[in-house]
Amino acid sequence: MSGVVRVRLDLSYDGTEFSGWAKQAGGRRTVQGEIEDALRTVTRSATTYELTVAGRTDAGVHARGQVAHVDLPREVWAEHRPKLLKRLAGRLPKDVRVWALREAPEGFDARFSAIWRRYAYRVTDNPGGVDPLLRCHVLWHDWPLDVDAMNEAARGLLGEHDFAAYCKRREGATTIRTLQRLSLVRGDDGIITATVRADAFCHNMVRSLIGALLFVGDGHRTPDWPAKVLAAGVRDSAVHVVRPHGLTLEEVGYPADELLAARSVEARNKRTLPSAGCC
Repeated sequence: MSGVVRVRLDLSYDGTEFSGWAKQAGGRRTVQGEIEDALRTVTRSATTYELTVAGRTDAGVHARGQVAHVDLPREVWAEHRPKLLKRLAGRLPKDVRVWALREAPEGFDARFSAIWRRYAYRVTDNPGGVDPLLRCHVLWHDWPLDVDAMNEAARGLLGEHDFAAYCKRREGATTIRTLQRLSLVRGDDGIITATVRADAFCHNMVRSLIGALLFVGDGHRTPDWPAKVLAAGVRDSAVHVVRPHGLTLEEVGYPADELLAARSVEARNKRTLPSAGCC
């Protein structure tokens, strides 16, 4: 596409006042809608240039290291490139920022070229509640939490599995994922941060995993319970999808430039688990 330039955007947003990433009918405020509107305005274009994002976040979920791409006509990119970042900063609302704009390497796709996404979920069990200045980013859990027990439970969930028990099913979509990291640390301020990294996530997966771990941490379930739920492959009514405001997309990882196109093709293939054996 010689007449088009693919541009990578690195961005962040406070999801509190957004109805998620993706544009929606009915005039609801979304991150995608705000950025596309701003881009159309500052480039003085009649066309809306549609963004493709690495990970579509739900209403109330935040992002510090989100990545997207947009295909711009070459003449538009050439004209506006020098001042586009600053002009977007002047046009965008204060709860969303674009930090970098650059021509993407050949084969880059913000969604399908990604090899992992890293989220953080923050929760406190302080009996007094959440610091008012952090109330939109930290969940309050009103039972004491045993972080060691939660980490023990987390280890049983690592690896490639069918996470159907922790996902909201979507027609035709696979729930097989590789969970690369799931660990929790209590900071000096008492806030527990869960780091969750996988090649990809299905709908509600992170918040469901955290819900299960909280049930272990407060003593309602034993550390082996989340893995048993995973193996059963069906939703357990005791696994709650925790509230979205504690969740932040922190970082998206990509392979070396020469591997981007191959990764994009691979990610589009529907996954299956290896067969346990014949007959």
